[in-house]
Amino acid sequence: MNYPSELKYTKSHEWVRLEGDVAVVGITDFAQDALGDVVFVELPQVGKTADAGTAVAVVESVKTASDIYAPVAGEIIEVNDALGDKPELLNQSPYGEGWLFKMKVNPADVEGLLSAADYQAVAESQ
Repeated sequence: MNYPSELKYTKSHEWVRLEGDVAVVGITDFAQDALGDVVFVELPQVGKTADAGTAVAVVESVKTASDIYAPVAGEIIEVNDALGDKPELLNQSPYGEGWLFKMKVNPADVEGLLSAADYQAVAESQ
């Protein structure tokens, strides 16, 4: 499994890349592997505000449907529309083209998330 060290992570298997006060959010390599082939993604509505831990999106695979949670509080400012036509990007490029949404956040909130090493320990315990 791949856990890029420049990202932050949640115990619910989301990753966050901070770009100023914008958090780019996706699901981890571990999560996409556990889900199997992704067939549909329900993205959040732009303009929606969410508290940390609130379900904001759904990823459906051939195995199951899984909620995707806001890693920190903020406002959804962009979604990855490419996933509508190509949900398999989540499997092919979970840390690149398979990102889910972007949120306007307080950057200090992101610092409280898990490091790559801490997340790897969580993932390996499951």
